[in-house]
Amino acid sequence: MANTTAAFLLCGMCASYGITPNKLVSGGLPAHTGATTTDYLTDGYLTNWKSSSAKEIALNVGEGPKKLLINWESFGDCAWATDFTSGCGHSGVALSNFKILTSANSTDGTDGDWEVAATIQNNPVMARGVTIDFAGKSWFKFASEGDVGKILEIEAFDMSAGGTDTWFFMGTSISQMGIKQQDTDSTTAQLIHAKFPEYTPAMLRGGIGCINSTEVVDHLSEYLEYVGNVKFWAIEMGTNDAWGGGDWNLNTYVSNMQTIIDSAKAHGITPVIARIIATDSAKAGWQINPAYLEAVDKLVKENNLPQGPDFYSYFKEHPELLASDGVHPNAETKGGQAMHHLWAEALAPLYAAGDTATKTPDSSTTLKMSGTFMVPRIYAQGKNIFVEGNLLNVTSVTLVSATGQLISQKALSKNYGQVQFENIPTGQYIVIIRGKNAVQTSTVRAK
Repeated sequence: MANTTAAFLLCGMCASYGITPNKLVSGGLPAHTGATTTDYLTDGYLTNWKSSSAKEIALNVGEGPKKLLINWESFGDCAWATDFTSGCGHSGVALSNFKILTSANSTDGTDGDWEVAATIQNNPVMARGVTIDFAGKSWFKFASEGDVGKILEIEAFDMSAGGTDTWFFMGTSISQMGIKQQDTDSTTAQLIHAKFPEYTPAMLRGGIGCINSTEVVDHLSEYLEYVGNVKFWAIEMGTNDAWGGGDWNLNTYVSNMQTIIDSAKAHGITPVIARIIATDSAKAGWQINPAYLEAVDKLVKENNLPQGPDFYSYFKEHPELLASDGVHPNAETKGGQAMHHLWAEALAPLYAAGDTATKTPDSSTTLKMSGTFMVPRIYAQGKNIFVEGNLLNVTSVTLVSATGQLISQKALSKNYGQVQFENIPTGQYIVIIRGKNAVQTSTVRAK
């Protein structure tokens, strides 16, 4: 049986979280480091482990963008910050003290006239982004004053239209390993772009080994300072809070997560929370207490958040993707790769809904009820998927795969009571219901 009403409610506000694209304009461009150029700093492959320690790195992205978001990622030991937790020691040199300069007339990244667009001082984290004015310019460059560490990647995104497709992946060692350290066929951002070509997500990776929710709250002001300009926080948190399988720390975890949610929302950030990854209890000797999973589900529902990936159910069914400790994703069996794919599948409904950030729902539409969307019944029977209810002002109902492939679209011109999609293969799908200036999405699984 499908995830019906509950799943619809969990993504019931997808329209209000509409994502405005921000085009990647630096992909594959040569990065000029003095007399030489590199291609690995802009190749999008965040696990190629090729890095640069050049004090000046320049890119010519061409004229056009009025504003750029410039992201960078450094290596270190793959932890986002080195001193946020007492449980593990982390090391690495962040890109700390530097300027970002712009030019309209340089020919090689060295000559020409340059203006300071941003000055960054005492930056302690390994991944971050800043927005700069770029009208009339074609080049930007990093000019560092001290040790730059090992820079893995530099990305520039056109923010002229006020893009909101920016993501920070907050997490524990599960994310430090799975999202950053381990090889993958594609990152979450690349998977989204493959299915929704209009979008090129800006993706910053922020896993920290040993961190728990209390330590995140202790450093929340620093998270907000360094990635408070990111519009979505993709959060994997709870393994260290729930360590050992008991529930003694549950109330603290719930309180901390609510603080994180409230603080993010207050800064215009939408949190998307993953269900805590399952352990291989035969190896770890313990399993996540169900109370923590219930708590995550309740936090998502009560805070009206988009639904994150279900790491628990997936890794419970696939313990071979966990390492010998039974807790962390296994690089050799593609545990980290699975995390990227699960994040992409969970975020797909937000992209399938389209760019709704500038749309205002029509207050007269019958899709609305008491300030929220009326919920039709969406369910699967056998190989058929049904949408039932008051569809008076619905203009179309679309079915896409979990990663965005169009399956079928039905235009509605009268008061249908039911829409049916027949002979659908087994799998998870997204139902997109469109009305005048209103969009709703829901997930449903056909078996």
